[in-house]
Formats: sequence, structure tokens, C-alpha cells
Amino acid sequence: MVGAALLAAGIIIGNIIAMLSRPAVGLPQPAQFMLPGNKLSELVNLIDAAYVDTVDMDSIVETIMPDVIEQLDPHSSYIPAKDLQAVNEELDGSFSGIGVQFNIQSDTIYVVDVISGGPSERAGMLPGDRIITVNDTSFVGKDVNIEKVFRKLRGKKGTTVKLGVVRRTSPEVLSFTITRDDVPVNSVDVAYMVTPEIGYVSVNKFAATTYEEFRTAVATLLHQGAMRLIVDLRGNSGGYLDAAVNMLNEFLSRNDLIVYIQGKSQPYSESRANGVGAFQDVELAVLIDEFSGSASEIFAGAVQDNDRGLIIGRRSFGKGLVQRQFPLGDGSEVRLTVARYYTPSGRCIQKPYTLGDSRDYMEDIEKRFLHGEFYSADSIHFPDSLKYQTVGGRIVYGGGGIMPDVFVPRDTTGFSTYYYTMLNKAIPYRFALKYTDEHREELKKYGDWESLDAYLESCNLYPQLMRFAEKEGVKPKGDEARVSRQLLKNNVHAYIVRNILGDNGFFPLWNRDDVTVQRTVQLLEMGSASSMK
Repeated sequence: MVGAALLAAGIIIGNIIAMLSRPAVGLPQPAQFMLPGNKLSELVNLIDAAYVDTVDMDSIVETIMPDVIEQLDPHSSYIPAKDLQAVNEELDGSFSGIGVQFNIQSDTIYVVDVISGGPSERAGMLPGDRIITVNDTSFVGKDVNIEKVFRKLRGKKGTTVKLGVVRRTSPEVLSFTITRDDVPVNSVDVAYMVTPEIGYVSVNKFAATTYEEFRTAVATLLHQGAMRLIVDLRGNSGGYLDAAVNMLNEFLSRNDLIVYIQGKSQPYSESRANGVGAFQDVELAVLIDEFSGSASEIFAGAVQDNDRGLIIGRRSFGKGLVQRQFPLGDGSEVRLTVARYYTPSGRCIQKPYTLGDSRDYMEDIEKRFLHGEFYSADSIHFPDSLKYQTVGGRIVYGGGGIMPDVFVPRDTTGFSTYYYTMLNKAIPYRFALKYTDEHREELKKYGDWESLDAYLESCNLYPQLMRFAEKEGVKPKGDEARVSRQLLKNNVHAYIVRNILGDNGFFPLWNRDDVTVQRTVQLLEMGSASSMK
């Protein structure tokens, strides 16, 4: 059981590490950057001019570039021109497409949700639709994958795409011609009131639109009566430095230091609060975990070092490097680490790395897991040489991530090999899609997550989930089905609620059983955050 659990955790960790390896952009690009001749360019020119056969020099250079960058730190990267748009879209705040959330189900594009106000909603598409043709050409089968769907459905604003759609309530294939338009990529997942006085905001990245999204969300919560705020940055791998600085400015007092940056060719540069922030009197708690990186750590570090609020959860990733974008002549881009950032107390929280060895660096999270750090704060030790003080004299440490003020171990209640196998095969998610598709009209009668969850409770879905899993070759052993029953049932309920009500229903239900959120609510109600101000 332990071996399977570790394997499952390794798969999950590997997927999220890939997100964290995406460099965050912290500084504007220069107008130009002149490089002298060097041995590498001489070699390329020599091959082009004197080699016995004609070779594709562009292909050779494309092969060399990543190898050169890999000799640097783990967060510098080379982005080929063909990939640049896709890489940038996530942080730009929007992309051009048809405006649906989809999944690949039974070799077919299944529309999970239609973005409100987007092109597909305007055309009349609905959640549960299955796209079977694109521009009158069949688009189903085992060759259909996420990348191919993006290439087919995304495109230049104003262009059209014709879709053939199968709908459960229609005996005929429906046809929709959709004009592509800007589709927002939200970085604030949800904002809602946990209690009559405590608001909750989840931020999944720091993008171009994050500050405005965040400011609007928090203002709405304050209007609803929030006096205390939970900012959830768990799993947030970072993004734009300016977004984090602008958000922090809303909470900090005039002249409070937010962050400073320095590098070999980057002079000392600091950011301080201007004193006009709208949320300076709000009690604050920030949630972090091992996948909170970069701009998330700037946010948490500034709150902690200024004694502005509580940091709760587990030690963050440990990325204290800043990248600058250098565009190249062929439309590709190098994102090069040019500086380190430092929290107000003076600590650089970049964890150690060896030039050219990104593999060991990226395996650090898995090593933390195996060492027991996710479950016990006692397994984490910092040398005295990394000791710093907050403005109020509290001891904090540099050298690898932000250590929270209140450690909350990973909750393993209900974990079993059966549970991990179900998750690794996405069975609760797939079952929830199937159940939603078959009962959508009934489920749509419930307008809030509490009533929908109560209805699902009355349906006793767990035996159906187990039968669905058995058809997929997943069977429990011993007492596993009983041990993991509540956890798996909660997963299914949350996914069904998301399919019907979106994230505004999903997060309150999911957080109801989240030990970190519930512990934070307890601390805020006890006034622990107010004592930090």
C-alpha cells in the first residue's frame, strides 16, 4: 500500500513540477542587447560555410539552444517561436478561441462547460455537447488529443469554425458556426464568504489581469461584510512580479518594503507600499504549500516579514530567481535569470541548485515528501546562518521557500491504494462527467451547492462509482472501500457540483472538508491574525 501511495504521489508531484518549472517574468525587456562574437557562433557559421553537405542550419540551432540554456539555472529557458504564443497566453489574461472547457471522453471532445458570454454560448452550445466534426471533417477517434483540439478550436480573433455537435436531447447532429473571440483566462478562481465575517479568495497565478481581478473580488467581499480575509495561494506557481507587488500594496502601510531585486548586471531595485491601499485594515491569512512558487512567495514573504498577517500551510517551493525576456530575431525567446529577489527582512528564499543540473533541483519536492516534510514540521531544519527577523522581531529563515507561521500537515484521512488508483485513472472525475451528462436536467433544479450536495447525498452514488471503477479494472482490497468511502464520495460530489454550478459551487464544497482552510478559519475567529498587525 505504501509503495503504491508513493508512486501515486510521484505522478501527482511530477505533473505539478512541470508547471513550476515555467519561468516567471519579473522585469521588462531591454530595447536591445548586443553580444560579441564567440566560439559557438563561429562554429555555426563554419558549418554553414564549409561543411561537405548542405544541412538545415535552423534545425541545428534549434537543437543547440535548449542544450546551452540547460547549462544554467533551472528557471532559464528557451522558447521556440512556434510555442511562444501558447506559452504566453496563460499569463496574458486571454486568448482567442471558441470559449469552452472540454475534456476528451471516449475519443470525443466533451464540452464540460461553456464560458459565460463567450462565442460558444452566443452560438447556442451547451455543457454536455460532444463535438464530432470540425469544418465538416470528422474529429473523433484515438488520435484526438488536447494539443490537436487547441490547434483546431483556437485561432485568430474574427475567424470562424464550423462544428458538428451531438446533443443528448437531439436526434440529429447540430451544426454551429462560431466566430472566434477573446476568451478570458481568469486567475482568481473564486471569492466567497466562508463565514459572515471571513472572506476567501483563491488565486491560481499572477497574470496580467490578476491585480484587477483580485481587487474587484476583495472589494466585493468587503461589501458583503468581510472583516477578515483568506488568500489561498496553494498550487500557485507564480507569474508576473508586478501583479504581486500591486496586490501587496493594497494591504501594507506607507513605505513598507515589499521586495527588492539585485543581480550581477541588475542594480539594486526595491518596491515599497505607497500607503493608499484599500485593504490596510483587513485581517489577513495567506495559504501556501510546496507548489506555491515565485510571485506567491513574494506575496507570502512580504506579508510575513512585515508582520501583516498569518502564513498558514506548508513550506513553499523556494524560487527566488527573476527572469527577463530576451526576444530573438526569428520570433523565439530566451527567458534568462538576471537577478534574485529578496523579502523585506533580507532573505533570499531561492533553494540551492547546481548549474546544469535541473533534474536534482526538480526532484527536491519528491525528496521532501519522502523525508516526511509534508506531514511534520519537525522534519524541517534551518541553520542559524539563514536566520532573519521580521519588523516585529520574529525569527524567520531563508535558504529555501517560505516556512509558514502555522504548519498544517497534509491530510491523509481516507487515503488507500484504492483511492490513489482511482485518482490516477481520473475515475471520480470521469464518473462525475458521466453522471452529470445523464442527469443534467434534474441537477439543474438546484441553484446552490448546499442543496445540490444534499440531493447527491440522497442518491447514494458511492456504489455506482465502485461499479464504474470495476468496469475500468479498479477493485478495492480488504477494507479499502470503507476507508476511502467518504473521501471518494466528496470528490464525486464536488466534481458534479462544479459541472452544474462552476467554481462558485465547487470551492465552498471542497473547502468544507479542507483541514487547512478550516484551521485558518479557527485562527481568524480567535483573532490570531489581528495580533500580527
